[in-house]
Amino acid sequence: MSDVHELLDTWIANATDDELLAELKAMKEAGDEDAITDAFFQDLAFGTAGLRGTIGAGTNRMNIYTVGRATQGFANYLNENFENPTVAIARDSRNKGELFVKTTAAILAANGVTAYVYPKISPVPTLSWATRYLQCSGGICMTASHNPAPYNGYKAYGPDGCQITSEAADAISAAMNATDPFADVKTMDFDEAVEQGKVKWIGDEVLDAYYDAVLKCSVCNLTEEQSAAAPLKLVYTPLNGTGLIPVTAVLNRAGITDITVVPEQKDPDGDFPTCPYPNPEIREAMQKGIDLCAEVQPDLLLATDPDADRVGVACQDGDDYTLLTGNEMGVLLLDYICKMRAERGEDLADKVAVTTIVSSAMVDALAQEYGFELRRCLTGFKYIGDIITGLSDAGQVDRYIFGFEESYGYLSGDHVRDKDAVNASLLICQMAQYYKLQGKNLVQAMRELYEKYGYYHNRTISLSYPGADGAAKMAGIMAALRETAPEEIAGAKVEAVVDYVDGVNGLPKANVIEFDLEGGDKAIVRPSGTEPKIKLYIFAKGADAASADAQLDAIEEAGRKLLS
Repeated sequence: MSDVHELLDTWIANATDDELLAELKAMKEAGDEDAITDAFFQDLAFGTAGLRGTIGAGTNRMNIYTVGRATQGFANYLNENFENPTVAIARDSRNKGELFVKTTAAILAANGVTAYVYPKISPVPTLSWATRYLQCSGGICMTASHNPAPYNGYKAYGPDGCQITSEAADAISAAMNATDPFADVKTMDFDEAVEQGKVKWIGDEVLDAYYDAVLKCSVCNLTEEQSAAAPLKLVYTPLNGTGLIPVTAVLNRAGITDITVVPEQKDPDGDFPTCPYPNPEIREAMQKGIDLCAEVQPDLLLATDPDADRVGVACQDGDDYTLLTGNEMGVLLLDYICKMRAERGEDLADKVAVTTIVSSAMVDALAQEYGFELRRCLTGFKYIGDIITGLSDAGQVDRYIFGFEESYGYLSGDHVRDKDAVNASLLICQMAQYYKLQGKNLVQAMRELYEKYGYYHNRTISLSYPGADGAAKMAGIMAALRETAPEEIAGAKVEAVVDYVDGVNGLPKANVIEFDLEGGDKAIVRPSGTEPKIKLYIFAKGADAASADAQLDAIEEAGRKLLS
């Protein structure tokens, strides 16, 4: 492993950051081969999702040198493709976020790229908004979404406010790979850059305009009298992230003011002390809120992840609280939006809703019911954003009504090109009021949709493959599935294998394999683009909830064996 030791020595000789230098020296003195290998066996890959990794020293870590190398590559790309380029920059509550923002802004400034910087932590959707509102050439947000506390990341955006295209990512990656992190990165003092006007602070007026845009996404048809008859009581947790101010500001402006915030998760904290995995998809992250609900007795519990682009919901269900899945909330919101628009006399046949290939088949039943056009795209909200941009370029953006992905991301407006938990929180609360007037909560409303359309159940399983050997094992598993596809899964015949590696139905190429089973069930396998994981998405439709879940259990067991 001489190469990783050579890299370690190079970093020790060149690093000037005291904290990183101490970590590097301690690594060398300890002689921990596993630690050295894991820190240096690869460079953090730059893709359409930018960079993401654990914070620390090394080429495979998030630090000022890997961030600096990516930023120099981004600056080179911008200067080659834009005249007088500008970039909007934001960060969430994660550790080292402010340091990475200042490092990035100073490098951009030294390269002649003007940086517009949010002075405080800000959600991902506000970065997409600022990129569009300020007509920037690109955007950068320091965030690792809902990953555990040791992580941070670097999301890059195009001028449309959508995550960068694969073509842009390839160009930036090539420029980054040609950059030595110590010798080739231009930089300057951050404060001097501010004084010279090369770094500018984003003012409150940009956020106020964002709030106005979110409020315009409301489809609520309730009168003041109806709203007064069903006042909403809410428990909310920002999970120690960025959501507190924007979510409560928008809800308050919409007249939803009875909000109890979970105290242990109210303030920004990159250590996320109450839950190791700050993800509203999992019960552990929601538990503090559920405990508070027992005291407050609200209509629903609302949770946004650290960068406030995803939102989760739980409602009382007998003696406990039930968490709605991302698919269930997507179906509920789309059904609600269609109901409200139909009530106003809108022609839904002209409208477009968007979801992904790994999202619920129940959406197809909604499309048949209401008559809207349903488009499916690859996993990742950038692909939903691309469809919105395409409609906008064609002068048809008013056709777009909603987009969602199963991983708790939703967007009902064209104000941004990324999932927006602030927008979704407003819609969810107004929908909850609509159903409260009928004596139902959102869990009960979802059960009524199941009774109407059928029990379409879904499950996502994430299998981890950590360390230097993980990437090779993941690649081997995908290669084996392509070479010898299973003939049956959980006793059901595999009727078709759909491999997206060369593109399917006009979609871009993707490392995704779909197994369609007799009876209509299916399983989809996809390596994560940001973590050393393979995700298994499974789908089943049953005569009732129990039979659908039993089918999911059987497919999951078989799928885990396939991916072991």
